[in-house]
Amino acid sequence: MSLLMPTVALASMTDIRPSLLRELKTDAILLDVDNTLAPPTSHIPYEGVQEWIDHIKSLGIHIVICSNNYKKRIKPFSDSVGLDCVAMSLKPFPFGFNRAKRKLKEKPQSVLVVGDQVYTDVLGANLAGMKSILLLPRSEEHGITIRIRRKMEVGVRKKLTLWNEGDNHGNQ
Repeated sequence: MSLLMPTVALASMTDIRPSLLRELKTDAILLDVDNTLAPPTSHIPYEGVQEWIDHIKSLGIHIVICSNNYKKRIKPFSDSVGLDCVAMSLKPFPFGFNRAKRKLKEKPQSVLVVGDQVYTDVLGANLAGMKSILLLPRSEEHGITIRIRRKMEVGVRKKLTLWNEGDNHGNQ
């Protein structure tokens, strides 16, 4: 599998069902924030995200926010949704993923990374030996580096099929 290909591609966080988590043998989840849980710079999650987090936690699956953003951005958000966090993760390098994995005391193959970017979230998950779910970006971001990364990932996204319940993922 290419280092740029996710394990699964979905439209949004709330499309991640417990059945998929069981199928992927997921014991822990690392979540990106901007354009995954909330609009960029927002401290308010997208509709349905808080309920999703609460439900997944009730199933005994541990969740940590793993973001490249600064602690002053991530910590208040993670506190508001009831999650621990690793800020300044330096994705796609595995450092932040490994810090989060140690916090969770999990093996990499049981950890699932969820995010909206190929060149940070997916590449980093693959380099760390973890599974990944790539989401569609929900909000436009205006920074020059994100616009460049979005253009670079067009080719990868064209190869993906969004997963539906009962599928065999189509991306593996």
